Amino acid sequence: MLTLGLDTSNYATSLAVYDTGKAQFPVMLKQFLPVKPGQLGLRQSDAVFHHTTALPLLLEQLSKQINLKELSAVGVSVKPRPAEGSYMPCFLAGRSVAVTLHTALGIPLCETTHQQGHIAAALYAAGGDLYDSRVLVFHISGGTTDLLLVNKLQVEKTIGSSKDLYAGQAVDRLGVLLGFGFPAGEAVSTLAASCGESITPKVSIKGADCSLSGLQNQCETLLKNGKAPNYVAKYCLLCVAETVVQMLQFARLQYPGLPCVCAGGVMSSDLIQNYVTTKLPDVRFVPGKFSSDNAAGVALIAARGDCNG
Repeated sequence: MLTLGLDTSNYATSLAVYDTGKAQFPVMLKQFLPVKPGQLGLRQSDAVFHHTTALPLLLEQLSKQINLKELSAVGVSVKPRPAEGSYMPCFLAGRSVAVTLHTALGIPLCETTHQQGHIAAALYAAGGDLYDSRVLVFHISGGTTDLLLVNKLQVEKTIGSSKDLYAGQAVDRLGVLLGFGFPAGEAVSTLAASCGESITPKVSIKGADCSLSGLQNQCETLLKNGKAPNYVAKYCLLCVAETVVQMLQFARLQYPGLPCVCAGGVMSSDLIQNYVTTKLPDVRFVPGKFSSDNAAGVALIAARGDCNG
């Protein structure tokens, strides 16, 4: 059985096909949205336009790799999070195509959320043995910094989150300030890796919640004081990593023994992964293609029938 997943986030247009018989993804396609130099993202109207332009092209590529008539279900992320009031217009583009395929092919439509897609993809890449378990999932990207209690792919509780700036925003803003394109996570990580200096990160944590607005100010101050760009990039990422460590340590006091998986584009940084696993060796990270924005988790949710968008 083949299921199709679609995700139209504020960063990328993504399609993925999940083969339930082989428990793998024969096709994963993604196209990043174009952002002008110096800009921090896109207006929603522009994002919708770019998704609307990209989706037919990606579907055409997909049709050359599989027979669309063999699809048994189509899944789509329809909003950022499984929470009341969660909404972004960019997800309407993906839903429009999903509804069209549902109607034209006569297959079930499964609506879910962008965050649950991230969770499902991360759990799959972490080994697939956690789908029906309670697990801590740390979802860090440009639009979220959430430590979640997940049970059978459903978000049971948000244990902690950022009270202001998201981690991905802090990284992207630093990257754009340094002259990189948006999103800037990969470029910032590459730059940070070239810094050999020892750095002690300073973070702001209260319980399982964090504040990251000060991180942006600290990075800007370091640059103004003459610190090398690679030093500041490393400082930024290590602050995110230490934030992850302290929030997880607090959460584990409340939920001892639960496995933990890290998801989201920011968590694909090797520097962050090495720092966190040095202090918390049992935390699971996943390959970048399953950690950054993708439609794999949405396709998997459609295959399982865990639809609640």
